[in-house]
Amino acid sequence: MTAPPATTCELRQQGSLQVLTWPALDRPAQATQAGAGQPTTRGAEVMVTTRLGGVSTGPYATLNLSFSVGDDPGAVVENRRRVAGALGADLADFVFARQVHGGQAQVVSAADRGRGTLGVEDAIGQADALVTRDPGTVLAILVGDCVPIVLYDPVAHVLAGVHAGWRGTVAGVSQAALATMATLGTRPADVLAGIGPAIAPDRYQVGDDVRAGIVAGLGDDAASVLRPDGTGRWLLDLWSANRKMLIRAGVPARQIHVAAVPTGPDQPGDRPSRPGRDGQAGDTAGDGLFFSDRTARPCGRFALVARLTGSDPATTHPTGRRST
Repeated sequence: MTAPPATTCELRQQGSLQVLTWPALDRPAQATQAGAGQPTTRGAEVMVTTRLGGVSTGPYATLNLSFSVGDDPGAVVENRRRVAGALGADLADFVFARQVHGGQAQVVSAADRGRGTLGVEDAIGQADALVTRDPGTVLAILVGDCVPIVLYDPVAHVLAGVHAGWRGTVAGVSQAALATMATLGTRPADVLAGIGPAIAPDRYQVGDDVRAGIVAGLGDDAASVLRPDGTGRWLLDLWSANRKMLIRAGVPARQIHVAAVPTGPDQPGDRPSRPGRDGQAGDTAGDGLFFSDRTARPCGRFALVARLTGSDPATTHPTGRRST
């Protein structure tokens, strides 16, 4: 059992922050406005924050984005503002969810902008996947070992952000996100997927309860994502498990891009290419680029952040698909 290669992602400078991105998701789609004859560029902006570039201190150093781990709320708000600035957005454009390690997806729109940004009380409730077709609404998914997943349909111009730990993976949260995208016109065959940094297969030791859940959820595929570690426990490959779930749901394998960059302390070969400047505050040897809840408690959370760009063409059907 080996992790997928990390060559599908890169680190780049985005404003004042270093972030991870998928070049394959950068390519914009073209749509033609009815009657205008001029193509309009539509696409998605997607990034995964690192732990660098914020104001939090101690175990949360420096870019913790969660209110729920014991950090100073004022520092969290400032960190979120820095992420918004790096994206060229306003924090009021963001939408956060109350992630519960489940399998629920929810559609959000411009009316939901600002929910969960300044506190958890008004976040989208009981959802581990957010879906939108509203350009400018920023989806934010918090993680600290679980798998962040972005799903983008450039044809129907629909976007989803997904939080998938082992429970969410077994509960089919990616499939729920795709099913919810389908209500807005998406076909799985059109979807581009990015699977983000998470706990690495050789670091994720689980017991028989988790193994049983994975076997129940993945069936015959479970054997390819689990292996005994010689201690009576198991090692779980969450990257491969979620990739298999997406393929089962109809996303072509060639359109799934895995950023196999581990959370937690650095080991040789962990980091992808790092264009731009290096050595920002907090970038100490061995810390790793991404918070890991299994490595240190308490610790911060990083985020998958994504939004649609451009606008829907005037010829869009109510289902979200463009007329031909």
